[in-house]
Amino acid sequence: MIQEPEAFEPEATRRRADAAESARANRGWWDRNADEYQIEHGTFLGDDRFVWGPEGLDEVEAELLGPPAELKGRAVLEIGAGAAQCARWLAAQGARPVALDLSHRQLQHALRIGGSFPLVCADAAALPFADGSFDLACSAYGALPFVADPRLVLREVRRVLRPGGRFVFSVTHPIRWAFPDEPGPEGLTVSASYFDRTPYVEQDETGRAVYVEHHRTLGDRVRDIAASGFRLVDLVEPEWPAWNTSEWGGWSPLRGALIPGTAIFVCERD
Repeated sequence: MIQEPEAFEPEATRRRADAAESARANRGWWDRNADEYQIEHGTFLGDDRFVWGPEGLDEVEAELLGPPAELKGRAVLEIGAGAAQCARWLAAQGARPVALDLSHRQLQHALRIGGSFPLVCADAAALPFADGSFDLACSAYGALPFVADPRLVLREVRRVLRPGGRFVFSVTHPIRWAFPDEPGPEGLTVSASYFDRTPYVEQDETGRAVYVEHHRTLGDRVRDIAASGFRLVDLVEPEWPAWNTSEWGGWSPLRGALIPGTAIFVCERD
């Protein structure tokens, strides 16, 4: 009997990864894993909900982009849209969304679900839009955690926003980088330095990165926002709600009750 070769498990490490390597690795990772991601998390995300993170904070109640009634007619850019669930919700409020993602396969899922708004496959660090094209921009765990230089993305977002425009984005709460990415008790003990900015990299047997995630401290995020020409108007750290009994990777009711899992930055362009 001929045995099939065992599937290679990427090696997890911490090492440097520049912008080009990060973009290439993450485009490939999301293209390969989009189907599994949508199967595993599609029910939680829904087809037309706007959820800011694993805690389940919904834009319907959060109103971080503004009251839903005031979204009608507003041009909104969703960055790292995945299957464009957030853009679909925005369209239902009467907004004019554009859903952008680095992964072509993720956007194919957006096509599968449907919607009458544009889908754009592009890098968030080089947005293919004219200056002042949008009233609002948003990103729920999209783009910012995966880029080597978040200021490139922030400056691009500021460029395509009109004066007074708002950009709201959510990322893994920076404190989580000091803890193991485990949902159980083992994820409650500090195991690494919060101040170590070395990227998390998964690489193949040749040392080629297949997934990259970048760490910024809370202070780094604030400085990035200010240096990119935005004004930080709110920082939201959602608490884990009693109704949410699900686990999502390292997010769980146990950890969520004790340490924050998501940070949401509300920024405005003057």
